[in-house]
Amino acid sequence: MLSLSDASRVVDEALKTAREMSLPPMTVAVLDVRGCLVSFKMEDGSSLLREQIARAKAWSALGMGMGTRTLMSRAAHHPAFFAALSSLAEGSMVPVPGGVLVRSQEGFVIGAVGVSGDLPDKDEACALAGIRSVNLVADPGAA
Repeated sequence: MLSLSDASRVVDEALKTAREMSLPPMTVAVLDVRGCLVSFKMEDGSSLLREQIARAKAWSALGMGMGTRTLMSRAAHHPAFFAALSSLAEGSMVPVPGGVLVRSQEGFVIGAVGVSGDLPDKDEACALAGIRSVNLVADPGAA
């Protein structure tokens, strides 16, 4: 189970990492395994769609059972399939890095983190830092 305490620490550490990297205002969403929002923060100055993008990145990872880095690679090879997925997901399928599965120490998926605000690789780096700060296993997927 992904606790509120752990999810809150993931968000705070992801934002701390973003500040250390001097990134623009960031948005971080943590979802539990059901896809329900557990913790969320949007820094002052974050642009309008960042909330939806961060949540969609986390939701995409959960929905497909793999990090959005892997989804990006698959989308490049199967664009028609991902167009259909986007339609089914009502636009909430975002196959770019920044959506990372969260696994328990035993390897079970317990949630996902989505980060938006900068380039996808930097978004993902913030998500990874947040997850690792609470001794959970980050699973961004492999390209």
